[in-house]
Amino acid sequence: MIIGSKREQVIENIQQAAGVGAFHSKVEVDDPVLNEEQRQVLIRNYLQKRTTWGFRANNRMARYAANTASKLINRNTEIIGLEHVKELTGGAILTSNHFNPLDNTVLRLFSMKMGKEGLYIVSNEENFAMSGWIGYLMNYADTVPVGSSQRYMVNQFEDILMKLLKRKKYVLFYPEQEMWFNYRKPRPLKRGAYYYAAKFNVPVISCFIEIQDLEKMDTAEFHKVRYILHILPAIFPEPVKSVRENSLIMCEQDYRQKKAAYEMIYGKPLDYGFEVEDIAGWIPACMGQSDILPKYHKAEEKGGMAT
Repeated sequence: MIIGSKREQVIENIQQAAGVGAFHSKVEVDDPVLNEEQRQVLIRNYLQKRTTWGFRANNRMARYAANTASKLINRNTEIIGLEHVKELTGGAILTSNHFNPLDNTVLRLFSMKMGKEGLYIVSNEENFAMSGWIGYLMNYADTVPVGSSQRYMVNQFEDILMKLLKRKKYVLFYPEQEMWFNYRKPRPLKRGAYYYAAKFNVPVISCFIEIQDLEKMDTAEFHKVRYILHILPAIFPEPVKSVRENSLIMCEQDYRQKKAAYEMIYGKPLDYGFEVEDIAGWIPACMGQSDILPKYHKAEEKGGMAT
C-alpha cells in the first residue's frame, strides 16, 4: 500500500542520504514540522490526557481498529522464527527496520500471535501532529512519543516505559530512527532501544521484515508487495555489565543479526551503494516493467490482500 505523495522525491532523498552515510536523516517531504514550543505543548497535552476516561475509550477503539487492520493488511504475511522467542513470557523491546507507515502492522500481528492484546510503539513527537485517520491512530493506538525535552525523557518517558515492561507488554522501537520508504536494507542503529532494555533488564526481540515484490501493480510506479517477518534470536543484557556496556553490545549484535538476515534473504552482501532494487516494488520512470520484473519479481500473490 502506497501512503504519501512525492515518492520520486523521497527516493532521491534516500539515494542522497545513503550516499553520504546519513542513515538517520529524514527523507519524507510532507511530515509535520514543529518548533520547540509546539513540541512542548504536544507532550504536555499527551501527558494530561493519557489518564482520562476519554483517552482510554479512544485507546480501546484505536487498538481494536489497529489490530483489525493488521490482520487484514497482513493476510499474506508470513512469520518465521517464532522458536527464538517461544520461551519469553515477560515484557520485551522489539526492534525492526522502518520503511512504511504501516510496517508496524506486521509487528502488531506478531504481538497478537504471542498473546499480547496490543503493541506499544515509540514514535517521534511530530508524528502526533498528523491529521486524519493516521493522526488518530498515532495519538491513541498504544503510542508513546519520544520528545526533544530531556526532562520529559528522563522522567515521564522512562516511567511510562518501565510500567509497560513491568506489565509484560511489548514495546516497539525503530532504532534506524526515520522511515525510509520501501528501503530493503537494514541501516545502522541508534542506541536508545538497547539502553532501555539494559536499564530495565528486558530482552530485545530482534526483527527484520523482508519485502517481496508481487507481479500485480499498486500504482503506475510500484508493484504490490508482501512481507515476511523474520524473528531473529532474542538479545539479553548481561547482569555483570553496566547499562552503557550492555547497550553498546546489544546494539552491535542486533545490527549484525539484521545484516546477516538481509544477506541471507537477498543473497548478496550488504553495502550501501544505491541500486534501484533497494526500493521494493519500484519501477523508475526511465525503465519499463519488462526491465524490472526478471530482476525484482520475488513472489506470487496467494489470494487475500497484498500490502
